[in-house]
Amino acid sequence: MNHIHCHIGVLARERLLRGAAGLVTALVLGSSAAAVFAQPFPSKPIRLIVSFSAGSTNDIVARSISDKLSAALGQPVLVENRAGAGGTLGAGLVASASPDGHTLLVSSSNHTISPAMMSNLPFDTLRDFSGVTMLVVMPVVLVASAQARFGSVGELIAFGRSNPGKLNYASAGNGSSTHLNAEKFRVQAAFEAVHIPFKGTSDGMAEIVGGRVDYMFAPLAATMPFIQSGKLKALAVGSPTRLPQWPIVPTTAEAGVADYVFWVGLLAPSKTPRAIVERLNAEVAKVLESADVKARFETLGARASAMKPEEFDGFIREELAANQRVVNAAQLKEK
Repeated sequence: MNHIHCHIGVLARERLLRGAAGLVTALVLGSSAAAVFAQPFPSKPIRLIVSFSAGSTNDIVARSISDKLSAALGQPVLVENRAGAGGTLGAGLVASASPDGHTLLVSSSNHTISPAMMSNLPFDTLRDFSGVTMLVVMPVVLVASAQARFGSVGELIAFGRSNPGKLNYASAGNGSSTHLNAEKFRVQAAFEAVHIPFKGTSDGMAEIVGGRVDYMFAPLAATMPFIQSGKLKALAVGSPTRLPQWPIVPTTAEAGVADYVFWVGLLAPSKTPRAIVERLNAEVAKVLESADVKARFETLGARASAMKPEEFDGFIREELAANQRVVNAAQLKEK
């Protein structure tokens, strides 16, 4: 009997020792995890993933804020272009990135268009992203080659109606804002045209300059150098009133079609800690308010437009619903 009691005592002591060792291990691991979580943000360079090519409006906006944001955060802010698939390639990269605030997405109106148009996206726009802030809004311009056979919106529409399917238009890819805006215009103007998607806005405009594509709806910032050099002509601006820098260019509303506004915003993976999202929001808002950044955007016809994270998330939800209605009406859903 004493032997049995001794054996039980040994087992009990072993259990106690194992339990104590497990507790120590858990405490060590817990404190290590807490230490990692408690690391100051940012602890390494921040990547701004731009979902379109160099020279695109997204790219111009990202590079306009990167230096000041780097100075504010004390880490390099690196702009990386990941163009392709109408902006969804770059978005997918960010959606699957570590949610620590060091990989962010600079996206635009296409972010709320792709879900309505594309099947089997590698991410869920609402579930996989958290809005940090809106960055800018700007008008869209309807451009054509300087040698185009039409010199106004009315002439373009008249030609399209008289020659069904003979016109073509460029976009920055299926599901991009340049695609949806052109379709909105085509449906409202009641003519047929052929869509030619490219990897980015600048690629499409190069084809228009070369006379191989007829027209394109593109953000003002991307079109301005081509218009100023005389390589493209602005047929109309998609704003409620004419622009001060181009008072002779009519609005799309004057031609009897809708306004077209383009936005660019900053997003993070959805599980990014709220404190990091709030920090990024506050620092970016300060950058957008700086005099030289505001002046830079004004020369591009853009307006800095910071939003709180929850406000930007609400805006994205509204845009998703509105764009879904347009896609349904135009029957643009990819099979």
